[in-house]
Amino acid sequence: MHIQNLRREQAEQFWKLRLEALKTQPEAFGSSYEEQVHTPMNEVESRINDEPDNYILGAFTEEGELIGMAGFRREQGRKMRHKGMVWGVYVTSAHRGKGIAKALMQEILRRGQAIEGLRQIQLAVVTANTAAASLYKGLGFVSYGLEKEALMVDGRLYDEEFMAYFLG
Repeated sequence: MHIQNLRREQAEQFWKLRLEALKTQPEAFGSSYEEQVHTPMNEVESRINDEPDNYILGAFTEEGELIGMAGFRREQGRKMRHKGMVWGVYVTSAHRGKGIAKALMQEILRRGQAIEGLRQIQLAVVTANTAAASLYKGLGFVSYGLEKEALMVDGRLYDEEFMAYFLG
């Protein structure tokens, strides 16, 4: 497996994995499959950036299959630029338990250290996703809040825990 930034020419591969994530784990994401499935490919391509503070990492097999992803973007406002956010972390079910999500997150944290002025990296995780929450805590993320009933999926309510990793 290797990890690299996704490029716009990999948009179709990325979007297939993103839609899989939204369909198979709807409670884990704020976006829904139904809202996203008809997104035009040129819009998907425009979401893929290759900047030091705005990118999507992909985890690829040696054969080039995209099996995991994680996005990062830095806040843009003058008063918020000291924060970045992780979004869209997902690994295909066939490749879970192999340390792929951990490797993606470690790469985001490593890169975060090199971004001048970045002080913290934040994320939100559904509390029902205990494996993800445990991974993030194991990497040094700390909880700073809980939103009760943050998401409703098929009539079921889910709480979200907000976490931050403090750099330096």
